[in-house]
Amino acid sequence: MSTAPRENAAESAEPSISAGKILVVDDEPSIVNAVSYNLRRQNFSVVTACDADEALRVFSDEQPDLVILDVMLPSGSGFDICRAMREQSRVPILMLTARIAESDRVRGLDTGADDYVVKPFGMRELVARVRALLRRAEPMTVATPEETRGLYIDHEKREAHFEGKLLALSRREFDLLVLLASSPGRVFDRQTILDRVWGEDACVDNRTVDVHIRWLREKIERTPARPEYLLTVRGFGYKLKG
Repeated sequence: MSTAPRENAAESAEPSISAGKILVVDDEPSIVNAVSYNLRRQNFSVVTACDADEALRVFSDEQPDLVILDVMLPSGSGFDICRAMREQSRVPILMLTARIAESDRVRGLDTGADDYVVKPFGMRELVARVRALLRRAEPMTVATPEETRGLYIDHEKREAHFEGKLLALSRREFDLLVLLASSPGRVFDRQTILDRVWGEDACVDNRTVDVHIRWLREKIERTPARPEYLLTVRGFGYKLKG
């Protein structure tokens, strides 16, 4: 029985989160071709491998930003490959499997995988999971206080000061502020904020972001109803003034 994906293509081509290179490891040509085609439509660069030895060689040579790895390969276990890759790098690894047992999924996660997709899978789901893993892997670097207009963040103490005043922030408020401060002037859509601050699997919706932005404004803005720093980009998301 074929375990090829249910869909031949994602519905629409959207720009990728970054200029990411994806390594696809699977011994079924139909899956490799379908996954590679859909990723390239999203502007990802794709390299492929069909067995364990080739996978490790390509991984070392190409240094991909993310790996899509089949569990069952003719020349070795995907679990062993995942473990070997994890010893070399912290890049996200998304495992594909025809198995549905919880023990198999747990084993994959224990060897270093970041996510799991069970065959047959939908292409839109796969691409969405790739984007989410890449977003979560993006480094968060905070600009200097001058660049963030008086905002100073101490990561070790998990403290934030604005114009010399210590802010009384909850854990989520602090993480949200760190994300926005990582790229002053960049607009973060609500889904990206949810994925980066709450996690992809969190059972929250976009209104949670709006509420936390309101709470942050009450602690930072002189007039929260007329924000000067935490700005709304209508119909899209939020940004910290650059």
